[in-house]
Amino acid sequence: MELSLLRTLLWLTMAVVTANVHNDPAGNQIVIFKNKTSGPIAIMTTSVGAPIEEEETVTLNKRLLFNEFFMDSMTHLVRERIPERLVHANAGGAFGYFEVTHDVTDICKAKLFSKVGKRTPVAARFSPVVIERGGTDTSRDARGFAIKFYTEDGNFDIVGFNTPMYVYKDPILFPTFVRAQKRNPATNLRDPNMLWDFLTLRPESLHMFLLVFSDRGIPDGYRHMPGFGIHTYQVVNEHGEKYFIRFHFRPDQGLKTLTSEKARKIGGIDPDYNTRDLYTAIGNGNFPSWTASIQVLTLNDVKNAGFDVFDVTKVLPLDKYPLRLLGRFVLNKNPINYFAEIEQLAFSPANLVPGILGAPDKVFEARRLAYRDSQYYRLGSNFNNIPVNCPFQKKTFTYNRDGEPPVKDNMRDIPNYYPNSFNGPVPYKDEDAVQLIEIYQDKANNFEQSRELYINEMSPDERKRLVENILYGLGPATKFIQERAVKIFQLIHPDLGERIWKGLQANKTSYDSLQVSHCD
Repeated sequence: MELSLLRTLLWLTMAVVTANVHNDPAGNQIVIFKNKTSGPIAIMTTSVGAPIEEEETVTLNKRLLFNEFFMDSMTHLVRERIPERLVHANAGGAFGYFEVTHDVTDICKAKLFSKVGKRTPVAARFSPVVIERGGTDTSRDARGFAIKFYTEDGNFDIVGFNTPMYVYKDPILFPTFVRAQKRNPATNLRDPNMLWDFLTLRPESLHMFLLVFSDRGIPDGYRHMPGFGIHTYQVVNEHGEKYFIRFHFRPDQGLKTLTSEKARKIGGIDPDYNTRDLYTAIGNGNFPSWTASIQVLTLNDVKNAGFDVFDVTKVLPLDKYPLRLLGRFVLNKNPINYFAEIEQLAFSPANLVPGILGAPDKVFEARRLAYRDSQYYRLGSNFNNIPVNCPFQKKTFTYNRDGEPPVKDNMRDIPNYYPNSFNGPVPYKDEDAVQLIEIYQDKANNFEQSRELYINEMSPDERKRLVENILYGLGPATKFIQERAVKIFQLIHPDLGERIWKGLQANKTSYDSLQVSHCD
């Protein structure tokens, strides 16, 4: 009887452990690996394949320089890190597919959109903008929303955000924007004076930052976060007709956000909350998906819009340019190795395919340079040979050679210069080629859209929380920057400016009272 009871308890314990393992694939990844292998998977080797004898794993009283296991391990350790991304350093990511659900061949000839039901493999990476690697996922910040489509015409990347607009219109402001959000070079601390100095000197940035300081500023996991291409892309159909589109990705799981208080509590317990949630959901077969839509403009729409439709600090009004369904993408595969597949995942707005010409605005043009330069710095000149970046549905033929590994087959014995007379690769001819249009862009001014966002797209409760979040960030800033901020918020809407001013006065009174109390 006792033996039978013991067996039952043991069986129940094993069942509970097994259930926990399956319900938490992120927390139990290494346990899952053990359970699916019958024992040690192989004999250890050095990096050149030499088998390692057990005696070599002990170094006490041994000649270290003659121990190849020691030398191999020790010299590799200090070289394991590569430069982290300047922005978007902390991230979660996964793999899956994009499926066309609606026909758009009347406006775009890109093969990945060629027919309803067509599936294209994708990789996705989601990331806060400011924090360094190891920072908390639940910080108040904009998020990157990047998708790589592995098409038969090469890779197409949408390097977007979780906001439908961006921060600045003039790309020369990128270094200033980044540095203002990073650490003070003297104190090595985040400095609200720096951030609010930038925001108030470039008030066009407040359109995006109204969303950053709103409920949308802290998504409840990447699965519940929307994505936007931010640029107005030029596309072309088979007849050479020009159209212009903006990409929207809405989570089929619904939009969910965290309050500041809840985010701080979660961040104190689980700083990897968003990354863990994504990995766990996919590991349990709960595959997240997003519905893809586009706003479509004709060349005539562009000319008669009454504003710069290529201004990334603005949105295209949905009532004027309604969403048109395109497809959906599903993430159904976790990375097997984070460094190889997510840390080395390299995006670039310059990764375009026939039918999608990119965007004519200066921010897009600058990003074409900045992203490429970033990958060269971080990953080397052959970063597109790293497996996760390879356009694996398309065989590449380039005249680039040599450089930092990986070089793969280094294009074997093909001639290494163009043009040549020895049967090297040649370009294709397109008699109906369409060029990216050229535009003139005026100075940024989006107060009207910022006002629309505040009044018509936020509920009274959301406006209340927006003010609280702004005060939390602006409160520690110096007085003249606070005053400049109030004036700009009043230009956006008098109600917003008044609330910010009153909140700052109340905070000042509370601070002064605290000082007097301490003096007493």
